[in-house]
Amino acid sequence: MTKNKENLDIADPITVEVIRNSFSSIAAQMNQNLARSAYTPIIYEMKDCSVAIFDRHAQLVGQSSGLPVFLGTLGPAVEAVIDYFGTADMQPGDIYLLNDSYIVGSHLNDVSVLSPIFLEKQIIGFGASKAHWMDIGAKSPSSATDSTEIYQEGYRLGPTRVFRAGEPVKNIIDFLTRNSRLPKAIWGDLQAQVAACRTGEKEMQKLYKRFGMNIIDSASTKIFEQSEEAERAAIAALPDGTWTAKGNLDSWGPGGDPVIVETKVTIAGEEMHVSLEGSSPQTPGCLNCGLQQTIAGVRLAFKFVIDPQLPVTAGSFKNLHISVPERSVFDAREPAACQHYYPHIGLMIDLFLNALSNAAPDSVIAGQCGDAMNIMFTGKHPTSNELFVSGEATGVGWGAFRGGDGSSAMVTYGGGDLKNFPVEVQEYRFPLRIHEYRLRPNSGGKGRWRGGLGLIRTYEVLSNARLSTWFERTQTPGRGLLGGKNGEPGDVTVTNKENSWKALKCADVPVEAGTMITIATGGGGGFGPAEERTTEAIEEDILQGYTV
Repeated sequence: MTKNKENLDIADPITVEVIRNSFSSIAAQMNQNLARSAYTPIIYEMKDCSVAIFDRHAQLVGQSSGLPVFLGTLGPAVEAVIDYFGTADMQPGDIYLLNDSYIVGSHLNDVSVLSPIFLEKQIIGFGASKAHWMDIGAKSPSSATDSTEIYQEGYRLGPTRVFRAGEPVKNIIDFLTRNSRLPKAIWGDLQAQVAACRTGEKEMQKLYKRFGMNIIDSASTKIFEQSEEAERAAIAALPDGTWTAKGNLDSWGPGGDPVIVETKVTIAGEEMHVSLEGSSPQTPGCLNCGLQQTIAGVRLAFKFVIDPQLPVTAGSFKNLHISVPERSVFDAREPAACQHYYPHIGLMIDLFLNALSNAAPDSVIAGQCGDAMNIMFTGKHPTSNELFVSGEATGVGWGAFRGGDGSSAMVTYGGGDLKNFPVEVQEYRFPLRIHEYRLRPNSGGKGRWRGGLGLIRTYEVLSNARLSTWFERTQTPGRGLLGGKNGEPGDVTVTNKENSWKALKCADVPVEAGTMITIATGGGGGFGPAEERTTEAIEEDILQGYTV
């Protein structure tokens, strides 16, 4: 470290890198402690969570791997708490939470928990996490996938203090647990998020004690400048122009109309503008999201192409400009339901990559089905008579790219580290038996490079239960690129003793013991003309059972 003319501490390049990696390490430790401490397997097995660290100005300095589509909404959560309470009213040990979809995006089940970080009575930063709570009092157990208003989806919380000076606010805790069918899970997962915050507090205090406020401020400023400069250079290297891609989701719910998504990308010098004008207005079903979630989704798409190796900080996205039509499916307003906040975000990301393939064909992949392909079972456990909720997002095939086949059975764009439930965990925790779990042959689009494969999974319910599904993109499947073919869309078949039927979208449907549910997730698009695929690659596909 050195000093400038004003005798202020300035971080040298080595110190900048040490501090940069320290921020990332702190976030990673927070995420690990959250997963290790969590009560429900959707967090400790599936990793349906994310964490981030902010400086005292609520500027992002570090984040961990997790759900990328969460990360862009943690900053607005911190800002909302600061705006509501003010930093003067905060004290060491405070914990705040909120889940309002119109403020912080996603659905109400995703609860943001954060804490101010103090050092010698001065706020030096904020730690924040976001994780999925299994039941928050919606009209159906866990979540209401047929909701038409946000009031049906559970309790909706603006900025709320849940711990004051290290002590739980009893009436708030009572409200959260009393209004849930799974009060133990609510308390346990909240405590895990608090543990993540406490980890961030301890490690940030150690970092600031080591380097001091001035050095860390100097390093943070340099980190922000480097992020902005790198992204401006990456955009400047692309050709100027405007490109548009358009697609649609099957429906906003069972029996509903298609939902149009239009994405226009404009590059001018160092600047990129993304417009979603032309997309559908907010829907009467639960396929909507708040504006902050859309901003996070566009930033995720941008980062896939623009210097993806450089970590995101408060210096990122300075040259990204976003236009979203008001009261659209991407900017829902009260009382719009938001349970299925992701399908149109996933399609938008897919269309962004499709549009940008004109400018950067070597930096994008062919399409994927871009949908989480959710399946959920709820009911009473036959041995304990307690409510069980088994909900998961399932893997899909990713699109191929110049030089390689698409990845198979991977989570969608926004899922990041999200995992499928291991068979052993599901069969141990829930009255389910998994009869089949394998890659789905022939589901990847043909091309010089083949699209990734979806998966097949067959469940048997061992006691009477209720089924909810949301499988999308049969009309706009994973698109092939530059001559590649489309991937196969998803499919769901329910079979009982009497008959069989399709259930791509259903909400809280009774299924009796012995019913079999087979899901087949979508495949990714191929890249390049299929006739250019090598003989060796074709033979290997057959040998491995990828094509039959």
